[in-house]
Amino acid sequence: QVQLVESGGGLVQAGGSLRLSCTASGRTLGAYTMGWFRQAPGKEREFVAAISWSGDITLYADSVKGRFTISRDNSETAMYLQMNSLKPEDTAVYYCAEGRRGVAPDIRSYNYDYWGQGTQVTVSS
Repeated sequence: QVQLVESGGGLVQAGGSLRLSCTASGRTLGAYTMGWFRQAPGKEREFVAAISWSGDITLYADSVKGRFTISRDNSETAMYLQMNSLKPEDTAVYYCAEGRRGVAPDIRSYNYDYWGQGTQVTVSS
């Protein structure tokens, strides 16, 4: 069983940048699709980005495309989300999640089996 821990959240002004990290313990992330989701107050959890086990396939929500970049470093059992040009509507708790072994990246949260506790991102206007 893997344990996921997010870090890197915080308060930033609109237009600024943050880099979120997701580290794993228990085993490596090497063979698993990974994803980022977020949940704003009063809203449902939504897909942000996902990356294949090899890192060569990525998916992004339309709302973050061109501003966010997902990446992974399997040797360090970590995944990242570089967030640039942040907007107030990006404010949410961000969660990393582990998908299925050898399965393509997916936007559907029910295809992810393990989740971190989340890290708060607040973007002020």
